[in-house]
Amino acid sequence: MNARIRGIFEDAGVRGWMHAVSLDEPEASVELDADAVVPMASVYKLPLLAGFCRLVDLGELDPRERVTLEPSARTAGPTGLSAFADPVTLSLRDLALSMATVSDNASADALLDIVGLRRLAEILESFGLRRTWVRRGTAANLRDLQRRTGVDDPDAALAVLADNDRTDPVGVYEAANASAASARDLTLLLRRLWAGELLSASQTEFVKTTMHRQVFLNRLASGFPHDGVRVAGKTGTFGALRHEAGVVTLPGGAAFAIAVFTHAARGDFRQPRVDAAIGEAARVAVDVLR
Repeated sequence: MNARIRGIFEDAGVRGWMHAVSLDEPEASVELDADAVVPMASVYKLPLLAGFCRLVDLGELDPRERVTLEPSARTAGPTGLSAFADPVTLSLRDLALSMATVSDNASADALLDIVGLRRLAEILESFGLRRTWVRRGTAANLRDLQRRTGVDDPDAALAVLADNDRTDPVGVYEAANASAASARDLTLLLRRLWAGELLSASQTEFVKTTMHRQVFLNRLASGFPHDGVRVAGKTGTFGALRHEAGVVTLPGGAAFAIAVFTHAARGDFRQPRVDAAIGEAARVAVDVLR
């Protein structure tokens, strides 16, 4: 099976890491280099979502508390509040919703500032995650990229990564320099979330509902093009990295936690073959586990 999964990734021109497990029978899994620690890109917003919900359960945060984000202080990005021109006031839970459903960088960084890196690290450790580290948010990641590329604009820095005629800056894809996790850790997080082991019933439902609302259907969901299959996921994209972690639920109720990381040989902004390979690998894994 490893050879088949590896072949899917090789055909798409990527290196891949994967872990898939049945929620009902976690002793069975499909995996490929599942313990390797890989930069998460925007998948870091998944453990941040879980950490925020734990603080709500503990009474340390009020999900209805309102914050105002000014345009000059918002993190750049193509979606959500990052693209808005004017000041925006919304609740903390709506920050979390925008962060997870459209991968809103501005909402994610604002929420991370509120939760705090140190407090989030404590929570993730309490969840049993030993190979997951949220070291910084998107704004800090972009500043690091600008420093490494020698340009002073986030879009220009990302364009350097997308230029296949240029060598990638040293260290830009090293796990030690970024928020990073193993595929196995992320499926453990998903499995424990879906089992209701980490959060209250209301916060567990909030996480599940929010992840089902994610708008990006070109990766995990592409392997399951049927109305009866539900996919709750969180994607991540940064340069040549294309990822998704989520839960696939079949019409009969069988559910599977899946995390797929990929690093493409090319840095193009659009890589539909890579997106499709993530879905194909997930489908193959589910076929084995069901």
